[in-house]
Amino acid sequence: VRLDLKLMADVGLVGFPNAGKSTLISKVSHARPRIADYPFTTLVPQLGVVKPEVSDPFVIADIPGIIEGAHDGRGLGDRFMRHIERTTSLLLLLDVSGFSENSPEEEYKTLIKELGLFSAKMLMKKRAVALTKLDTVTEFKQIDKLQQKLESAGESVFRVSSVSGEGIKELLNFLAEVVKAGHQRDHKSSGYWN
Repeated sequence: VRLDLKLMADVGLVGFPNAGKSTLISKVSHARPRIADYPFTTLVPQLGVVKPEVSDPFVIADIPGIIEGAHDGRGLGDRFMRHIERTTSLLLLLDVSGFSENSPEEEYKTLIKELGLFSAKMLMKKRAVALTKLDTVTEFKQIDKLQQKLESAGESVFRVSSVSGEGIKELLNFLAEVVKAGHQRDHKSSGYWN
């Protein structure tokens, strides 16, 4: 029997290695994770407090990169998945720079598959998708198609650049609303004796 794990963060950043998770958390909080141009720079979750202009602060966690086979422990994935389990909601980061080993669509499918194989509950968490590294993109046709596809599958999609700051404010406002709604649900479900 798996015990309820203690909550680690309001939002977990989930993506392949080098998807831009560490850069994003360093941009939106005071967290200072190691950022480098090689996979698995992050080996333990990094926590940061985000203070949006319009809402209460919330905690965000930079989870180490997830790869195919993670649910079975590949690349320490089962350990990383347990960290993801301890977050209330998810932000999936997809690298649209064109420099990633996999296409953003492949990354999305793999992340969804790995989350589901680890625990069906993971796919029930509220989530959003961030198309990252937008500052490196010059041709937007493929990104437009990808965004349409994801949105028609029910995803909330944001285009962001942690370098230029593009789309970050809108993303944080959305996440703040998700966190707020989650806190209200938790409060109601804890209930009171009549």
